[in-house]
Amino acid sequence: MFTAIINACKNVINRVKAQLKKITKPATATLAISTITDLPRKKSDLIVENAMLRQQLIVLKRSVKRPNLTNGDRVRLSFLARLTDFWQSALHIVQPETLLRWHRDLFRWYWRRKSKAKSNQPRIPQETIDLIRQMARENPLWKAKKIQGELFKLGIKLHKHTIRKYMKQVRRRTSQNWKTFLKNHAGEIWAFDFTVIHTIFFKPLYVLVFMKHETREVMHTAVTDHPTDEWTAQQLREATPWGSDRNMHLINPNEILSST
Repeated sequence: MFTAIINACKNVINRVKAQLKKITKPATATLAISTITDLPRKKSDLIVENAMLRQQLIVLKRSVKRPNLTNGDRVRLSFLARLTDFWQSALHIVQPETLLRWHRDLFRWYWRRKSKAKSNQPRIPQETIDLIRQMARENPLWKAKKIQGELFKLGIKLHKHTIRKYMKQVRRRTSQNWKTFLKNHAGEIWAFDFTVIHTIFFKPLYVLVFMKHETREVMHTAVTDHPTDEWTAQQLREATPWGSDRNMHLINPNEILSST
């Protein structure tokens, strides 16, 4: 009887210890909750806690050579690194080059998902593609802009780059090819083209560059998030002030590639 009472008391004591251990165990807060709770804290407390965390990381690196990180850890570290200029010194378990590689991989994954075709069918009907090629074949002097206007009259709205993709270019024999022309008039040729860069939130920005063909000197640059024909014409006027374009030939590298 006494043994049963003693065993029952031990069970009660063990249960109480388990409950106390559960209550006093530190909570595993998420990154967002921990950041919010740090806002009202003193700067001195955060500095001391930061020093303690650094010392613990030094001890951890002695025993763990390669930590296991999830994709969520990589995304959060890449995002937080963009919020401070001292992100390189704040990294301890990975190299700065590794974090930059993660950010590049994130961009590749995003654009690969965005540009992935939903089906194997072409984005425009095959009849429209055949019409574009027929117009280009029957009208050798028509460019993509001209065909775009004719299609618009038929109620078909397409971008000129899409039309150029499906056009069958008609090669015309000339006494002088592009290579000879560029060599003979290198000092009078400017090349211009658009390039695209993206912000951290994947917003595209369009950079217009004017470059002198002979010296590869950049003559004018401009950036916009919404390029138009009027904006491009204004940049050309700003790049050639006071009639300096009287002896200049302006070419687009894409036009050269599409016509050769």
